[in-house]
Amino acid sequence: MAGFEIIIVGGGLAGLSAAIHLSREGKQVLLIEKKAYPRHKVCGEYLSNEVLPYFNSLDIDLENDLKPVQIQNLLYSTQNAKSIETPLKLGGMGLSRYALDNFLLNNAEKNGAETLLDSVENIHFENNEFTVKLSSGKEFEAPVVLGAFGKRSNLDKNLEREFIQEKSSWLAVKGHYEDAGFPENLVALHNFEGGYCGLSKTETGVVNACFMVSYKSFKKYKNTEDFKEKVLFQNAYLRGFFKNAKPIFKKELSIAQISFQEKSIINNHILMLGDAAGLIHPLCGNGMAMAIHSGKIASEAVLSNFTGNKLDRENLENQYRQNWNSHFRNRLKTGRILQKILINPFLASTSQNLVKKFPYLLEKIISKTHGQPIV
Repeated sequence: MAGFEIIIVGGGLAGLSAAIHLSREGKQVLLIEKKAYPRHKVCGEYLSNEVLPYFNSLDIDLENDLKPVQIQNLLYSTQNAKSIETPLKLGGMGLSRYALDNFLLNNAEKNGAETLLDSVENIHFENNEFTVKLSSGKEFEAPVVLGAFGKRSNLDKNLEREFIQEKSSWLAVKGHYEDAGFPENLVALHNFEGGYCGLSKTETGVVNACFMVSYKSFKKYKNTEDFKEKVLFQNAYLRGFFKNAKPIFKKELSIAQISFQEKSIINNHILMLGDAAGLIHPLCGNGMAMAIHSGKIASEAVLSNFTGNKLDRENLENQYRQNWNSHFRNRLKTGRILQKILINPFLASTSQNLVKKFPYLLEKIISKTHGQPIV
């Protein structure tokens, strides 16, 4: 069996950020991802500028290398298309996961991280060491494992995580569209019965449209086109967009069983990162930045407690747990509250009337779901 100091299971934004950070510091890192890059993912594809200082410290230059769209404003509308627009204090970038994930993977490999295309079937911890078993039959050992395997995985079942026992009632659908009239500097969030849809441009010039809907609302209809016609189009903004925009994908991407329940941050000594540790509602527009930030705080905890052959596991786990809760616990809680408000027509309309009367409230809400520049 081959040995590594750190094995990262999952090559999304959290896992890739940790792989870059740790390999830069000379750690022997193996990153295991089950699907090849580049590929599209179901994602809002809006990345808060709060990540820029951290990426700069890793010599990652998104602005010059990937040329993302610069986003400065947020537009929000209720089901009846009453809208409000506000500047985003930090701003953000429109950047496809197709380009971003592949770019970060290349950076990790340049820094010396080894990457492997395979599926992890089981992670076993014994005698202060992990054994990671793959579907190919390969096995690897390491004293540290980071779990960055996303929203919902078979590994969650194997690890007997509590949230996996509960059925999730959410479905997400994503497509790319040609629409020259959509403003480059805008991210839009449009409410409809049972869900919400985000729109923003990416570096390719297309508009990423990603909507999330409850199964209760969606199951009455045969397919996404029928659902759009009968439900999404009740919001005039969404009707105007989808009627005029030209789809790029032959078929929309979708993902089911999305859970917003609280998750264990550490499970059987595995540090959970990104969506594997907790998923913020997409309406908060900050999931990508949070995933990257979680990779940073996990890497810092590992580096400060793993010197030479000495690993202080208890302090490592305490440090990671404390920093995760400090940065994300309240933001996740706020996201859950916002979700309940915005899918309720009465509460959504009432809250918007308050925001229009007191505009500073919207800025306050945004500040509760976005972090400060990550340094």
